[in-house]
Amino acid sequence: MPDRIRRLLLVLLVLATGPALAEKLTLRLGTLAPKNSLYHRALLEMGEAWRVAQGDGSKLIVFTDGAQGGESDTVKRMRIGQLNGGLLSVVGLREIDPSVSALQTLPLMFRSWDEVDHVREQLRPAMEKRFYDKGYVVLSWGDAGWVRFFSQQPAAAPDDFKSMKMFTWAGEPEQMEVMKALGYQPVSLETADILPALQTGLIEVVPATPYYALAAQFSGPAPHMLELNWAPIVGALVVTRKAWDSMSPAGQTALREAARTAGEKMRAQARKEVDDAVAAMVKRGLKVTRPSPEQMAAWQALAESVYPQIRGRLVPAETFDEVTRLLADYRARNK
Repeated sequence: MPDRIRRLLLVLLVLATGPALAEKLTLRLGTLAPKNSLYHRALLEMGEAWRVAQGDGSKLIVFTDGAQGGESDTVKRMRIGQLNGGLLSVVGLREIDPSVSALQTLPLMFRSWDEVDHVREQLRPAMEKRFYDKGYVVLSWGDAGWVRFFSQQPAAAPDDFKSMKMFTWAGEPEQMEVMKALGYQPVSLETADILPALQTGLIEVVPATPYYALAAQFSGPAPHMLELNWAPIVGALVVTRKAWDSMSPAGQTALREAARTAGEKMRAQARKEVDDAVAAMVKRGLKVTRPSPEQMAAWQALAESVYPQIRGRLVPAETFDEVTRLLADYRARNK
């Protein structure tokens, strides 16, 4: 066969097979969400929609239960290419951009989900641009319920918790310093270590959402829950720009749409299942404590006393100020 014909056939072969080979991708996502939880199921449904659009041979692998480490570890693995994305709470997201901390790190700042949704939507365009500029694409936003305090002993007022050792996320030295300054006893752990730490007495209090506390079985060794909506757990599904750019246009479109649907489903179900989770734990022996008006006033005073330490330290000052402005405007319009 003449060389000219052989080269022509090679070019035709590359043109015919190159795109198909490029479309066969594997996406690896990390999350702390439990296996078979509503979050895991939503991700799998999303992955199937993306796989069909991206092309045969593509697949989504979800590492649940913190199998790839804590959220900081997940972000580190994304940076070096071991993971292509993650379903992360603010704890992980702020490793990419600290402004997102304003959605979760302000205790008793938000009074309702409507307020959370309003502030998030106002901040979202600028936050998503910052994420994109840093190499990440935000596909959807979600949440996981309000943080409440699960403890081994009954407690209702802020001072009641000072004698108990409290879980804090690993990799949050600033938060530990704030807690210590207030007279509390923070213990820094990864989430995978919470249950054994409760069982051995290493910690005695866990701030967690009811749904997660039920799934992780915290209410066994910590059978008391304070019914106080301390702060929302807010999160997002992100992928690296490198992974995003490797997808076909059809794959990108399908993933963004499926992720948006998954985010809406996660938000709706997580909010609905808070009461169901508490009811299920009550049947297993959980005791719910409702703070009195005086105790609520003490909690509010505590939260407001730490805002100056949070502003500019845990949350960028300009973002803190924007959140307080947005909430003031929203409340004035919705009296």
